[in-house]
Amino acid sequence: MELAYREFGSGQPLIILHGLFGQSDNWNTLAKRFAENNFHVFTIDQRNHGLSAHSEEWTYEAMAKDLNEFIIKRRIQQPILLGHSMGGKTVMFFDYLFPNTAYKIIIADIAPKAYEAHHDAVLKALNAVDFSKINQRKDAEEIMGQYITDFGTKQFLLKNIYWKDTDPKQMAWRFNLEVISKEYNNVVVSVPAFQSNTPTLFIRGSKSNYITDNDWIEIQQVFQHALLTTINDSGHWVHAEKPNEFFETVMNFISS
Repeated sequence: MELAYREFGSGQPLIILHGLFGQSDNWNTLAKRFAENNFHVFTIDQRNHGLSAHSEEWTYEAMAKDLNEFIIKRRIQQPILLGHSMGGKTVMFFDYLFPNTAYKIIIADIAPKAYEAHHDAVLKALNAVDFSKINQRKDAEEIMGQYITDFGTKQFLLKNIYWKDTDPKQMAWRFNLEVISKEYNNVVVSVPAFQSNTPTLFIRGSKSNYITDNDWIEIQQVFQHALLTTINDSGHWVHAEKPNEFFETVMNFISS
């Protein structure tokens, strides 16, 4: 699948993958900062997200193959891969399916393990929004507020609303809500058992429970050359909550 993407700077290739319900422009600020430090940055919309095509197939294997196709088509050599949450697991699946392709990989706040389904409230909120009956963003926010109390989460999701080019114009979600709702269990699975020799950095937020101390023990059995950094006073969206600390952590790892 041909993926939509944004491109910044020149130099060593760095490919960034967003998480569930995210899109490439969530990373604009950090991407520009990396580009200012001699990186050729690509921020990608994964399938069923952002401006990339919608598909009934939505698995990590498919997303990893999309990424490989992206790299081959652009003749990118030894890219650094950075992924947050779902994007991080896509990167892990990529390393499993296409070993010795990435120069280094960086995983933001997710482990290779399977997770319990934990987006029920979000999916209920999104599916409760009927764009045939509303025509203002604030109406969608009010409906979602019946299911989601966290302001930041609501604003993150609302960024995905756009106006369809129809007559009369109608709002819609950028992501493929129907397939995401139906195939959600595909993105809480574990990475297949394997051993990676790729230098890898795991970054977790101190307030997040996505990577526990016990997970780290298991991670080291898979990623033979892995490091773990914890960014204090940060939750799951570690790159957005502590962008300076995140940037410095990534730069130190790349240059080491």
